[in-house]
Amino acid sequence: MKYATIKKYDVANGPGVRVSIFVSGCNHHCKGCFNEEAWDFNYGDEFTDETIDEIIEAMKPDYISGLSLLGGEPFEHVNQQGLLRLVKKAKEIYPEKDIWAYSGFLFDRDIVGKQCNLFKETKELLKYIDVLVDGKFVEELKNPNLHFRGSSNQRVIDVQESLKLGEVSEISFEREKVLA
Repeated sequence: MKYATIKKYDVANGPGVRVSIFVSGCNHHCKGCFNEEAWDFNYGDEFTDETIDEIIEAMKPDYISGLSLLGGEPFEHVNQQGLLRLVKKAKEIYPEKDIWAYSGFLFDRDIVGKQCNLFKETKELLKYIDVLVDGKFVEELKNPNLHFRGSSNQRVIDVQESLKLGEVSEISFEREKVLA
């Protein structure tokens, strides 16, 4: 697995100040994607144990709220394999910090409905993710008033609640209703 970049002070991809990793490799190719260079699975640097250690160390300060996984596409199978090691360690060391993931795949149809049946890593990875922003970015549905996502088709999902209920549990942001 390769990654495009690590942001150690990200305030755009989840609540608070976060550490974010942008993995390489994505087959969605959304029109208007803000990170087209990360579509290439060979773009960027090799994801190693040292990369994991760097991210874990960057998460150490109390003001860091959590970790965000973006891309590229974190739920491409090759990326799941690498990210699983990272999220396990992050939750072990910082159980109070949340983990957000961004995916063009749909949680219920693609991730739970297909990938969980194909890849053992998917089920395991979901155990560590608190919030998933799902759905492809759709340029025609772009809305700058939305919290933590780019287009109105995307959902902000409470992963653990959804897994427990067996149905999608979305997180709502009251202010968006006023601004939409």
